[in-house]
Amino acid sequence: MPYTHFSVRMRLDKRLAAVTGLGIDGRKLMDLDRHGINWRLDPRLREDQQTGERVYARNNIDRGHLVRRASAVWGDTLAEAAQANEDTFHYTNAAPQAAKFNQGLELWLGMESYLLDHAAGHRRRIVVFTGPIFSDVDPVYRGVDIPLRFFKVAALIHEGELAATGYVVDQTPQLAELPDVPRPGALDGTPPLGPFRSFQAPIRDIAELTGLDLEQLAAVDRMPIAATLGAAAIGSSWRELAAMEDLDLDFDLEF
Repeated sequence: MPYTHFSVRMRLDKRLAAVTGLGIDGRKLMDLDRHGINWRLDPRLREDQQTGERVYARNNIDRGHLVRRASAVWGDTLAEAAQANEDTFHYTNAAPQAAKFNQGLELWLGMESYLLDHAAGHRRRIVVFTGPIFSDVDPVYRGVDIPLRFFKVAALIHEGELAATGYVVDQTPQLAELPDVPRPGALDGTPPLGPFRSFQAPIRDIAELTGLDLEQLAAVDRMPIAATLGAAAIGSSWRELAAMEDLDLDFDLEF
């Protein structure tokens, strides 16, 4: 489903996005606030095909933006940027996130700006794919599966060639603190979970976990170990991130 500067591919069985794709042009970013913009359903879908306010009402669950609002707000005109700003507030661009998790994602959200500023160079263009990683142990709350983990894949042109990197973040510990949300099940085959833990992960692993066709991006993954994975188990090479300096890339970035 197209919006201004981004698109959403829905998982209608989950009533949430499978993946969002955002194009960013850092040369045209504008600083607009969110004042007066309300979340709303997309009229192009039936109400029972999307997750609306009922899931987020009277609890500590946030409407977590998948497409980051600030990254979408750009354009040749103020009107274009303002439309993008409003478009990010469709429920199709939201996923249920524990409030403490959603409000503690400085590192996760900062990756887009970081890669844009330091890797895109003078072109200052980047494409970011973001979405939930659904699993069989996701807790069901008010009829909706709440994803335990989310992914992000950033793609850009570096020295004339396509390059990409992938990331995973989990909210399992924060969901476990919400009394009215069923306790999440245990995830197998991935690193131990912890508060706000973000990982750089091979794009191959993200494709396996989501079922998305990321073959073209996996082929240009700039995480060095991605080229030597072979049949390595999913999660065995994930790299925990505590700061931007922990990014494992084979092209120069200025920290």
